[in-house]
Amino acid sequence: MQGFAQEIVGSWKGTLTVQGTEMPLVFNISKTDDGYTSTMDSPSQGATDIPMDETTLSGDELTIVFKQAGIKYVGTMDTAKMQGTFFQSGMEFPLVLEKTEKTIPGNPKLPTSDEALAKLASLDNGNYKYTVEDYFARPKASTFRFSPDGNFMSYREKDENGKRHIYVKDIATGETKRAIEEKEELVRGYGWINNNRLYYSMDKGGDENYHIYVVDLDGGNLKDITPFEGVQAQFTDLLKDDKDHIIVQLNKNNPQVFEPYKVNVVTGEMKQLYTNDDIANPIAGYNFDKDGNLKGFTKIRDGVEQDIYYAVEEGKFEILKSLSWKDAFSIVFFDYSTEYPHDAYVVSNLESNTSEILLYDLKEGKTIKKLFNNPEYDVSDLSISRKRNWELDYFAYEGEKEVVIPVSKYYKKLHAKFEKQFDGKEYSIADYTDDESQYLIYVTSDKLYGKYFSYDVNKNEFKELFNLMPQLKENDMAEMRPITFKSRDGITLHGYITLPKAALNGQKVPVIVNPHGGPQGIRDSWGFNPETQLFASRGYATLQVNFRISGGYGKEFLESGFKQIGRKAMDDVEDGLQYVIDQGWVDKDKAAIYGGSHGGYAVLRGLTKTPDLYACGVDYVGVSNLFTFMKTIPPYWKPYLKIIKEIWYDEDIAEEKAIMEEVSPVYQIDKIKKPLFVVQGANDPRVNIDESDQIVSALRTKGFDVPYMVKYDEGHGFGKEENRIELYKAMMGFYAKHLGKIATPQPIKD
Repeated sequence: MQGFAQEIVGSWKGTLTVQGTEMPLVFNISKTDDGYTSTMDSPSQGATDIPMDETTLSGDELTIVFKQAGIKYVGTMDTAKMQGTFFQSGMEFPLVLEKTEKTIPGNPKLPTSDEALAKLASLDNGNYKYTVEDYFARPKASTFRFSPDGNFMSYREKDENGKRHIYVKDIATGETKRAIEEKEELVRGYGWINNNRLYYSMDKGGDENYHIYVVDLDGGNLKDITPFEGVQAQFTDLLKDDKDHIIVQLNKNNPQVFEPYKVNVVTGEMKQLYTNDDIANPIAGYNFDKDGNLKGFTKIRDGVEQDIYYAVEEGKFEILKSLSWKDAFSIVFFDYSTEYPHDAYVVSNLESNTSEILLYDLKEGKTIKKLFNNPEYDVSDLSISRKRNWELDYFAYEGEKEVVIPVSKYYKKLHAKFEKQFDGKEYSIADYTDDESQYLIYVTSDKLYGKYFSYDVNKNEFKELFNLMPQLKENDMAEMRPITFKSRDGITLHGYITLPKAALNGQKVPVIVNPHGGPQGIRDSWGFNPETQLFASRGYATLQVNFRISGGYGKEFLESGFKQIGRKAMDDVEDGLQYVIDQGWVDKDKAAIYGGSHGGYAVLRGLTKTPDLYACGVDYVGVSNLFTFMKTIPPYWKPYLKIIKEIWYDEDIAEEKAIMEEVSPVYQIDKIKKPLFVVQGANDPRVNIDESDQIVSALRTKGFDVPYMVKYDEGHGFGKEENRIELYKAMMGFYAKHLGKIATPQPIKD
């Protein structure tokens, strides 16, 4: 018995087989003063050190319980193995465990020590009015929501440990109760299901395998309604006329594809609504009506084409459109204002360069009326009033700033009232009650992080509810200025420059070039950006270029960047830098490059493509090797691998393989001359930690001093407040060293 108790401590590895899919699991067991504790690793999902709720040893029987996921393991020692059973959601699976050595993602010898990173951070030692925490500490309260009937308001509120719990306030009495407690894992999103119940989503350690939980307003009746380990749940539809059900998508039958389920939010009972069983030609999206009936779906065909199916009769799906994956045609809202059941509002670019809104007859496959088009920008939104017999209220598109085009007489009056009240700022309707008597309005600008206001229609009264960042004064913040310029090959490009006050006074300042992630279909936008404001507070300008392949500017601009990642897309970034240099705003000898995801790749590519252009770079979860990036994508991206290859490159084509080698920074290490700081989440399912390990290892082999920050409780970007603050403190120290007054001209070896 005593021997068994001693031998049980350590790491135990086994493979769980579920519906033909093998999933490695590791339990890490430790002895405590009053018993045992354990964590679980799921290596295939990139999740490590998930804390278990109970670890007990009774005789020679070990029991491990993870309540949140409905998991239990019971095993007994048999020589050097543990023979046991894995229980989850009423199912049982045999699971044999063997003793193993504890491993963590990546090479644990590479990350820079906490002490060394703290020393780097200490270099940001100017007499600044605002600290890093002022910009990146989570707001004390945020994410306000009305209950559908307007009797309650929910919101997030941060405690002294940085945890952001969700509270519900009775508007009539002022009584507040905590409905959702945030513990070790982050609550990623939440919302109202009905007047009595909330939902929220949460993953483990940033692995993006989200579960959906439901709970009463007082925190009672908490239930995980998607209790499947290694499965991602996607909230799909809220059924306003069915208070007890929602629609979610799960990839539990096959990790590569998602299927829709109608889930009872009280009992957890679920019913699969459709089968996505053609893995070669999977369904990529579903369209449900307001009653939860499946009306259509989009299938990917041969990896690059798409067929849009529509139910001309209930359950009878016929192809409505056969399109290239590059085309846009999607149902955004069914038109319930008419008795005819086949009319819908559709976003399409089939007859125009930019996406436009059409009123469309889905059964006949024809346009009834073109409702809105902007020749330069894609439409981004429309709004329908459920209360006023599904009346169309407004369209919206994003140009240099967000533009709202009111349509209905009701909304024209409302829009004019909001525009006057919030003059010079952008407003958005965060929420409103079902009877449209109360509006929750979010107001922001380039200098205002954000404020929430309520508007009482009957009283014609605005009330400020909450200033998200009261410590940041608008007059101290920097201007974010839209810019337009020409690329070297004649394309019109747009972007933004955030200028510190010194630049406005005629001084040439250091600049941080910040290419966005994605890259396809993503764009930078005007508004408050904590990063650029932090940089400006230290005297740095920030340049953001919506380079070719960015979204929002029409399909021609988007497609002009295909097969140009790391090439013409990088040329555009360089041309943007030259433009702001020519304006006299920035110092050409003090330009840094920083970005996350594709932006991190752009950092590495920039330091290899134009090694003399940048003074330093910060790579945040960036790709370094296009070949390994393609091989380590998450399983639910694999059906779209052909599309990814169409956008990026295809190594099976000799000419493109040569380009991949040219634009993969790991093969161009010899060209890097300038200092680099690398940042990575160990559990990142999109950009595997090996991408960062490769570049750090290769550069250090050449004698470079490369600071390397790795967080083992994060994924694709840092979600936890303490990690984000530590990152930006180290980043500001790095910039102070290489852009500031103490910058050195020989920064390769420190």
